[in-house]
Amino acid sequence: MLTGTPSVFVRTSGCNLRCWFCDTPYTSWHPEGEDWPLSAIEARVLALASQPQWPTPRTASSLDPAAWPPAGPIRHVVLTGGEPMLFAELVPLTQRLHTAGLHVTIETAGTRHLPVTCDLMSISPKLRSSTPDASRAGTWAVRHAQTRYQPQVLRQLTAQYAFQLKFVIATPADLDEVESMLGEHPQVRPQQVLLMPQGIELAGLAQIEAWLQPYCAARGYLYCPRKQIEWFGARRGT
Repeated sequence: MLTGTPSVFVRTSGCNLRCWFCDTPYTSWHPEGEDWPLSAIEARVLALASQPQWPTPRTASSLDPAAWPPAGPIRHVVLTGGEPMLFAELVPLTQRLHTAGLHVTIETAGTRHLPVTCDLMSISPKLRSSTPDASRAGTWAVRHAQTRYQPQVLRQLTAQYAFQLKFVIATPADLDEVESMLGEHPQVRPQQVLLMPQGIELAGLAQIEAWLQPYCAARGYLYCPRKQIEWFGARRGT
């Protein structure tokens, strides 16, 4: 829902799932990174947020950059992963960032709960098609299949926070599972459902978009393009 909004991203490393199509394997299949104290993370976020940013054409009143208002600081921070809800330190970190006046979004698969401070819980429940092949993942294939969907946790998160549900769609067969899952959660309104094509190449994304976007329009869901791929390609730092 906040696509295109200038934001500071904090990416945690480590995940309790192993989606075969994960586009950040350095935080899941092969987690890496440094251990930062909370004070250092907070200081880095606030430093980046204070840097002036021009508004995007989506939020500007004119497509002419010369007519845009003066740049302002970033007011949004996104905590993503990996799976950020694995780490108890997320609780005090979100409290600090919210107290500093930032809008806090958490991106999660919705399998774990923490009493975080959050303005938007962006939940991406994993479908059956996300399960990796055992020849690649070994015992992780079974673990992923058994834990990828936790309906009670999903009910808890959607009851406590403003939320959106974002499903990764690879084939039309995924849509039946989405509808079945949504049938278990009547608290979710169509306008809170986002369907995003799976892929990291523009040609493949366009092929899925051709049939997924009309489906979203017919159901009242939001089509979620992968704008970071369009703008920057599938690379780190974006």
